[in-house]
Amino acid sequence: MSGYLSGLIGILGINIIFAYSIYICAATGQLNLGGAGFQAIGAYTCAVLSETLGLPIPLLLIMSTLVGATVGFFIAFPILRTRGVYMVLATFAFAEVVAGIILNSEFLGGPTGLVLSEYIEFNVIIGVAVLVVFFCFYLMSTRVGLAMRAVHDDEAVADLMGVNRRAIQIGAFAIGGALAGLSGGLYALYFGFVEAQYFNAFLSIFVLLYVLIGGTQTAWGALIGASFFTIVPEVLRMGDDWRFFIFGLIIVAMMIFRPEGMVTRQAIDKILFKLFSPGQRNV
Repeated sequence: MSGYLSGLIGILGINIIFAYSIYICAATGQLNLGGAGFQAIGAYTCAVLSETLGLPIPLLLIMSTLVGATVGFFIAFPILRTRGVYMVLATFAFAEVVAGIILNSEFLGGPTGLVLSEYIEFNVIIGVAVLVVFFCFYLMSTRVGLAMRAVHDDEAVADLMGVNRRAIQIGAFAIGGALAGLSGGLYALYFGFVEAQYFNAFLSIFVLLYVLIGGTQTAWGALIGASFFTIVPEVLRMGDDWRFFIFGLIIVAMMIFRPEGMVTRQAIDKILFKLFSPGQRNV
């Protein structure tokens, strides 16, 4: 396999995990524009622990995940006091604060970043990504997942039905932070270098687009959205200089004709009905 293809597969796996970190929050109706901040926390946790303590790779990834989950849990309390666009701005501000702390910290390398001596192959990333996808599909099929969808669809009705809305939303932020931290740890180990400039506002916007364009109604949305935003730009790169214009047109068209996302609950139900109820088509 060529280096280009293996690199693309590695980036795809990281993006899928990153997308699910935002999807988990979006599944409860919370738009998180601070994804880059959580991923930076995971990446720098991995880099610092690798170079200072020399921890093995599995433990580095576990620590990146745990630190991301811890930050997500505690940051949820002030952020969930806001609503709507103010929540989006609050999460965006969180990401900017994280970037500012890193840039002004000599211990974290400042603007020059940190170099890692440890390294992982792309197949490790794909294996972890597959586990994350299965975990998210399983989570959304449990009672917790049903409660998350209930909060997403109507918070007032969810409260009336006895769903602990605040606990569900805080848990979603913690899980989202954990997955973003994991994706950051994988990024650091795969590229062997981290710098604050990579974890910028555009990264937060892009990963949110992965989820919104893919769809927030089912767990398929994050997978399809991340794959689309990772592969299509690379395919267009092989074409002419109009690739950014063409890609922009595709996104605008999808927002006009599929505002609910590429994958919806209704579309999945129709596909499952056709696959598992063939006799109904002849009625």
